Amino acid sequence: MSLAVRVIPCLDVAGGRVVKGVNFQNLRDAGDPVELAARYAAQGADELTFLDVTATVDDRSTTYEMVQRVAEQVFIPLTVGGGVRSTDDVARLLAHGADKIGVNSAAIARPELIAEIADRFGAQVCVLSLDVKRSERTRSGFVVTTHGGRTETELDALDWARRAIELGAGELLVNSIDADGTKAGFDLELTGLMHELSTVPVIASGGAGRVADFAPAIAAGADAVLAASVFHNGEVTIGEVKRALADDGRIVR
Repeated sequence: MSLAVRVIPCLDVAGGRVVKGVNFQNLRDAGDPVELAARYAAQGADELTFLDVTATVDDRSTTYEMVQRVAEQVFIPLTVGGGVRSTDDVARLLAHGADKIGVNSAAIARPELIAEIADRFGAQVCVLSLDVKRSERTRSGFVVTTHGGRTETELDALDWARRAIELGAGELLVNSIDADGTKAGFDLELTGLMHELSTVPVIASGGAGRVADFAPAIAAGADAVLAASVFHNGEVTIGEVKRALADDGRIVR
């Protein structure tokens, strides 16, 4: 039986507030994370993602108190990322209400972290967050970045995704920096390439601008769709997205 497609709002948090920019730049205030979490849970979100977007840049841990306040508002799976460097960080976040943990920069610096998380907590807890840019320097045409998209690595995005899955990542959160905040639609080529290589669920992120943008991402191979600004601004509701996906023949909760 086919699994239901998941619709996931994303809270990019900096300084205790939800922020949103374009191409990971020029962040602006988008609201209170606790209020938005409660709103999205009430609207029927399948999951919620909380990303502390400046934790790695500021060389600090995720704000645990804020994670706990958000977790208390929702009874759906909560993925938390930003500043996670060790399995002890993961344990602490889980104790504060997270269900899954996103890793990016620290896993690139030390890939063994993925295996350590999977071994201690199970692969279903470990979400590899990939902040991806188009680049002519890599074989696939896509490169992985760190530190909130500020630093390009030498890693081919597809090669890194394959390795992370082998190490134990249970899910891929694929953020297209080129599409982020543009509202021009998801990067369908990137989504399709990740789907082809992946043996774990793929979450498409970056570029949603209207209700009609979500179904093509699922058709390209995403198991879930993640968006931020269109939900924060009230331009699109979760219910509208689910209705459009159902009309496209997809199973939704």
